Amino acid sequence: FEMDTLGKIDHLRERIQTQNIDAEIEVDGGINQETAALVGQHGATILVAGTAIFRSDDLQSAIIALRKAASSGQ
Repeated sequence: FEMDTLGKIDHLRERIQTQNIDAEIEVDGGINQETAALVGQHGATILVAGTAIFRSDDLQSAIIALRKAASSGQ
C-alpha cells in the first residue's frame, strides 16, 4: 500500500461530490485492517483484499474484521 494513494482518494472523492457523479472509489493492493480503515476514512467504498484474507487462519473472521475496519472510517 502506498500512502500517497490517500491523497488520490481525496481528490477523486471531491470531484465525485462536486460534479454529482454516481461512482464508487475502489482500492486494490495492500489492504489489511489498518489500511482498510485509512482508505475508508478518505472515502473508498470498495476494497480488494487478497493476502489479508487468504493468509488468515479464519477467512470469515478476516473478512468481518476488514469490513469493520473499513466502515469505522466512514
